[in-house]
Amino acid sequence: MLETIFAGLISGGAILLGALLGLCFKIGHKMIAAIMAFGAGVLLSALSIDLMNKGFEQSQAPFVMGLFFLTGAIVFVLGDYLVDSNGGKFRKSSHGMAQNLKSDNPEESSGCAIFLGTLLDGIPESFVVGASIAAGGASGVVFTAAVFLSNLPEGMSGTVSMKMYGMSTRNVIFLWLGTFIVTVLSAIGGYLFLGNASPVIDASIKAFASGAILAMLCDTMISEAFKFNGRFAALITVVGFLLAFILSKV
Repeated sequence: MLETIFAGLISGGAILLGALLGLCFKIGHKMIAAIMAFGAGVLLSALSIDLMNKGFEQSQAPFVMGLFFLTGAIVFVLGDYLVDSNGGKFRKSSHGMAQNLKSDNPEESSGCAIFLGTLLDGIPESFVVGASIAAGGASGVVFTAAVFLSNLPEGMSGTVSMKMYGMSTRNVIFLWLGTFIVTVLSAIGGYLFLGNASPVIDASIKAFASGAILAMLCDTMISEAFKFNGRFAALITVVGFLLAFILSKV
């Protein structure tokens, strides 16, 4: 349990660290996008090797896993659409916020929608962090590192976006602090709920979370990385994938 709490503090703490960096320093879009690309590569490796593949070996239920994987992606896409439609559209992109403010008819952002959207991104990751720790082995460490690298640029970019829109520093910190607490609790929940679950249930829930995380990668991290770093984002993503693969095997 202590290991799970520690992993949750690390992975969730990346959001707060990214928020503090975004508040204290002027970080360029290309740097944030490069971290996103690297984190996306690490997460892709963790999803394909440590979650889906090991889940199949454990459960031997490819069709059930496939169904939950697709369901996770659909739930994320629908949830993301609802959040975007209610004021959370620019929570993950400072570039998008800047373009919005320059337009003749800027769209309003909602603090509640931003918070809900951040939870939509973070809960599946944190839940799997706890489940991976419960499963033991190197997968928990690799996945925790992957979530850390994905949360760090999200905290940076989201903070810059919120400040650009006019949100106070106090509200920004409270929002990310609330997200941090929920993600740590999600990691603990993943550890407790899946620690003694049957192989099929364990694999199915991990597949559901994997589908949601992959949808998030395509919707947010990879698209932002390519927007600012072009073809170099592909190379950075590959390096992240390779590093995570090596760490999972060593």
